[in-house]
Amino acid sequence: MRSEETAATLDPVDIRLGARLAELRAQHGWSLGELAERSGVSRSTLSRAERAEISPTASLLNRLCGVYGRTMSQLLSEVEAEPALLVRAAEQPVWEDRASGFVRRSVSPPHTGLRGELVEGRLRPGADLAYDRPPVPGLEQHIWVLEGALDVTAQDTEHHLDAGDCLRLRVWGPTRFRCPGPDGVRYVLAVVLP
Repeated sequence: MRSEETAATLDPVDIRLGARLAELRAQHGWSLGELAERSGVSRSTLSRAERAEISPTASLLNRLCGVYGRTMSQLLSEVEAEPALLVRAAEQPVWEDRASGFVRRSVSPPHTGLRGELVEGRLRPGADLAYDRPPVPGLEQHIWVLEGALDVTAQDTEHHLDAGDCLRLRVWGPTRFRCPGPDGVRYVLAVVLP
């Protein structure tokens, strides 16, 4: 049982995210063990994420999104308020994976009837994000670097992007986003469902 002090420091988004993850598992009728087998994530990590005892990493969320057949943006939008047509800068949901140094701003969150979304990503120098699979096979991505440099590996090919460069691809397998430094990188990720 958490102390009042610990409960007061929990991120409200992590609490709602944990509840949504538990709800999705229940909707599928899976035990923690069954979800662990399907996702390759340990039972204890899944349990701690559902109870908001840990802040899930981007890699963990990516694995769960793959099992549940949704993008990370879709999952994160499900724990936010009903999306509006106009999304003011101050209202754009921001999520941080502190372990990897990844900050994700949902500039244009998923919306019913729309297949695309815009995400602003930031990585600190040396940050390295690896995804073992796309959340949705064939997901279309356009990666536009605004500041700094970004190395993206997809389909066993590494692409180096400098400010102004744009990489367009469909994601079928593992991908990796790495900030080679010396400065951080800021980029726009346009995601379009197949």
